[in-house]
Amino acid sequence: MKLQLALDDITLAAALALVEDVRTYVDIIEVGTPFLYAEGLGAVRELRRRFPEKEILADMKIMDAGEHETRLALQAGADYVTVLGVTDILTVKGCLAVAAEFGKTIVVDMICEPDIASRIEQLEAVGVRALAVHTGVDQQAAGRTPLDDLRVMKSVSRSSRIFVAGGINTATLPDYTRLGADVVIVGSGICHADDPVAAARTLHGLLYR
Repeated sequence: MKLQLALDDITLAAALALVEDVRTYVDIIEVGTPFLYAEGLGAVRELRRRFPEKEILADMKIMDAGEHETRLALQAGADYVTVLGVTDILTVKGCLAVAAEFGKTIVVDMICEPDIASRIEQLEAVGVRALAVHTGVDQQAAGRTPLDDLRVMKSVSRSSRIFVAGGINTATLPDYTRLGADVVIVGSGICHADDPVAAARTLHGLLYR
């Protein structure tokens, strides 16, 4: 099991400082979608330069032009790139083809997917091997959590690593570890904590105890 730090509403300078502080405790650094909008793929390049030992995920949330956009992210230094599960299967195939060239991984983000079980079967049939349960910020505000979707995904998936995101923190993490998530994604639970280093240390300890 791995801990992924999601960097979303943050500047590049603040992100570099935060990752330096918590680098011992996190396995994957996520350049989140808002961060990408604000800083561009230069943020991926700089994080790759500064933290060569860490895996980096570019949360591109690709919806079209899968080959082109995947290549951009991987050339910048990403190890993982996200594509939306609701997009056309041809786009997913394009992402997978380019990732195979680089020896990297496509993560299919299942946010807003209305039929997770059926879609997983289609995605794994074309070679997807990493799926993300993702309850978005707006959905969280309405009271939803990723737990139900995670249960469905774990019961249906036959060959994929499962990433899970959506309001996870030190209090809720055990619920996700019990269900067998492979990668737990934490954003505000570290970034907005009173003591980000202590939060990251606690989360790491819960995962690796």
